Amino acid sequence: MDDARAIGMSEALRLTRAGRLTEAFAHLQRTLTGSTAPPVQVPEPRSTGGLAELLQHLPGGRGRAAPVTAAPGMRWSTHASPAGSREYALYVPGGANRTTRPLIVMLHGGSQDAADFAAGTRMNELAEQHSFLVAYPQQSTAANAGGYWNWFSPAHQHAGAGEPAIIAGITREVMAEHAVDPGRVYVAGLSAGGAMAATMAATHPELYAAVGVHSGIAHGAARDVASAFAAMRTGGSPGPAGDVPLIVFHGEGDTIVAPVNAERLVSARLRTAATSVSDTRTDQHGGRHCTRTVHAGTDGTVLVESWSVQGGGHAWYGGSPAGSYTDPAGPDASAEMIRFFLGHRHPARLR
Repeated sequence: MDDARAIGMSEALRLTRAGRLTEAFAHLQRTLTGSTAPPVQVPEPRSTGGLAELLQHLPGGRGRAAPVTAAPGMRWSTHASPAGSREYALYVPGGANRTTRPLIVMLHGGSQDAADFAAGTRMNELAEQHSFLVAYPQQSTAANAGGYWNWFSPAHQHAGAGEPAIIAGITREVMAEHAVDPGRVYVAGLSAGGAMAATMAATHPELYAAVGVHSGIAHGAARDVASAFAAMRTGGSPGPAGDVPLIVFHGEGDTIVAPVNAERLVSARLRTAATSVSDTRTDQHGGRHCTRTVHAGTDGTVLVESWSVQGGGHAWYGGSPAGSYTDPAGPDASAEMIRFFLGHRHPARLR
């Protein structure tokens, strides 16, 4: 990172600690985006939430003014457990189906919700095409005022507690109530949701057959809000990633979560592999140059597929403008994730 950005981040943290949140946010916005436009106005905190409150207001990409109405077929439920409760939406595709179907768990980004994420990713359309179920857990504003999954908190980085336990509980609840193939259960997310998807892969490898991280951060890269800011710039120091196959999308022009985070995700996953071979190709997808690198074990099993998108920012690629934080230009991240997911089955559940 250049000196100007380092100074800007340092000043934002100093102002936050002093309780001057509006000024801190202005510095952070200019530092991360390079914008000279007037900053978004953030009300001063009523309490000393400090860094945590600043993170809740962090921008994620192209915003959306109007709320999104849930799509037809979205069924709402509430999952409750000792770890906590969350609402979630479930999309069940139409048509007769006499066999078990895959399940994809989709984790929205900050300031989004389940309906918004469904609209932006168009995942329900793909569910109709490929006959799979989609679950959309929704973060509670009581747990995080900005709607962010708390990926940066140690209380939410382990199996059996916090948000990983809640998301796993939602996954198991859907599996128990619907005809889900237990060997074809997947999890994906954007930004903070991508970071939490990486945590789900690390904490519940027995549950998910593959994971997708779009513009996200590696598991364990932060331990508090201050280190979360650092990880967004530098990739942090990730913990063990687990052995779940991984597909990553990240834009080379992402000024919110630096592209180095994709490198950290890949390297953390490959640390659990004895050996690997890689193949890199650069092609055009949806009008953009993309570098796609596939890392496979010596037996040919795909471990990681990573997409680096030239000119891409902090938004879901190939997404619909009906949702927030989307970029209609290629590649089609939803379609590529589904291709990757359906090519993997949980090795413990082969039959």
